[in-house]
Amino acid sequence: MFLAAALSLTLLQSASDPALLAEVKAADAALFETFFERCDPARLASQVTPDFEMYHDKDGVVATSGDAFVALYAKGCEAKKAPDAWRSRRALLPETLRVDPVPGYGAIEEGDHVFYERQGDGPEKLVGKAHFVQLWKKGPDGWRVARILSYAHQAVR
Repeated sequence: MFLAAALSLTLLQSASDPALLAEVKAADAALFETFFERCDPARLASQVTPDFEMYHDKDGVVATSGDAFVALYAKGCEAKKAPDAWRSRRALLPETLRVDPVPGYGAIEEGDHVFYERQGDGPEKLVGKAHFVQLWKKGPDGWRVARILSYAHQAVR
């Protein structure tokens, strides 16, 4: 079983060069750290393209511009300031990660992630799992996410 998982990890991640994989993983980690663990709309705005789009199998069309996405995030930040507010965290499942280059543009990232929730300072609980595909654009100012497809959400108990 361990060998199969190790081979799977090698096959998935070797689809791209190690430098590209490391860059996209770092951009992914920064994006989700900003989104779930901070309240910094200016930082999030620097991590998405102006024409950003996000589609979600439970929430529908989440945003069709970077400005709309950042505005939605900013509104959520305000709600998280309450001491008993629900807070979420996302964790990438690294063994599922695949990154492929898009010549002249950036990269496509695909994988699975899990989500944790806690109320206020209460205990954290694993609550869900989903699949994602993200289109990243590399520009002079670094990596920005342009498209997110988040689907196959399922509860975890």
